Amino acid sequence: MSSKPSANHNVSPHARVHPSAKVWQWATIREAAEIGENCIIGQNAYVGAGVKIGRNCKIQNNALIYEPAKIHDGVLIGPGVVLTNDRFPRAVNPDGTLKSSSDWSLSGVIVHTGASIGANSVCIAPITIGEWSMIGSGSVVTKNVSAHALVAGVPARQIGWVSKTGERLVQGGSPDEWHCPSTGTRYKLTDGTLAEVAK
Repeated sequence: MSSKPSANHNVSPHARVHPSAKVWQWATIREAAEIGENCIIGQNAYVGAGVKIGRNCKIQNNALIYEPAKIHDGVLIGPGVVLTNDRFPRAVNPDGTLKSSSDWSLSGVIVHTGASIGANSVCIAPITIGEWSMIGSGSVVTKNVSAHALVAGVPARQIGWVSKTGERLVQGGSPDEWHCPSTGTRYKLTDGTLAEVAK
């Protein structure tokens, strides 16, 4: 469904915004962007041309999501987060002429289901953020993030694991066994990948 610009936000008539989505004032949603059902796009947020955002996502105030980012369902993008798209940023070409969109190859950030990116973090494309992972506020992420990983810092490094509730996991009886302290859900680490153990 197309959405029309209003006096207090700028939504391209060529964007597809689900009717249940909420777009706050001064947000910009560019052409060919897709916003899924029940999403919230915060004040001053920017969603680039062709960016895909799944269902039930929260894109908070002042977040900048540059194309060709892809955001899966249930993702939280905190205030002031930046998802970049240019590996070699320059304003001009070697001959001094101003660069245009045809002068570089875009690379995007992919954020998988349930992941959370804390306030004022910067994710340097091209990277993939795994399912249910969590990035601490103010981090600079330069490498792929594993599912359920807890990362923080500049540059970001893994400091633990988190459950689907966002709580830090507690190690069990062996190095590959983990559990959520509030729900008791068990997880197993296999070849560097953490997965929930089926009940």
